[in-house]
Amino acid sequence: MEWNSPMNLQSVEFTCGYCGKVVAARAGYVSNEAQRSIRICPHCARPTYFDSGANLQIPGVAPGSEVGSLPVDVGALYREARNCIAASSHTAAVLACRKLLMHLAVAQGATEGESFVKYVDYLADKGYIPPNGRAWVDLIRTRGNEANHEIKIMGKGDAEELIVFVEMLLKFMFEFPGRIPKAK
Repeated sequence: MEWNSPMNLQSVEFTCGYCGKVVAARAGYVSNEAQRSIRICPHCARPTYFDSGANLQIPGVAPGSEVGSLPVDVGALYREARNCIAASSHTAAVLACRKLLMHLAVAQGATEGESFVKYVDYLADKGYIPPNGRAWVDLIRTRGNEANHEIKIMGKGDAEELIVFVEMLLKFMFEFPGRIPKAK
């Protein structure tokens, strides 16, 4: 495949996989195969590869959104799970979501080295799982167990579904309490 010199192209709107901004890029490269191009993000100036024939964007867009007030390890693992989905590593994302439940319990005072079930029970007993949320935690647990203990590949839908709940749980546990003004 040959790439032409950078040029002004017809504007294409996309979400940049690097900076997360929705942009309309004109600058880029086209290949001698019309369905392939590289667009330069006008916000962060990084390249994004597109193959419209395969419906592919690299880097992909991490689902979910940033969550404030997270402990460092929890934030890192949440970003890792989101980035796994952007890289089409859906089984790894499901496993990271399962592992995140352990980190959440420890961040809220559970003892390290407990069984996974104890961590889930700790979150439930201490009120960190919202009403009707136990089914979601059980879904993270069962999907994570399937990915970890069975010969099963998880799909994009599986991973994105778990990220939605994990994000909500992180906001419930960390971001919203962090917004409460401190008493003087």
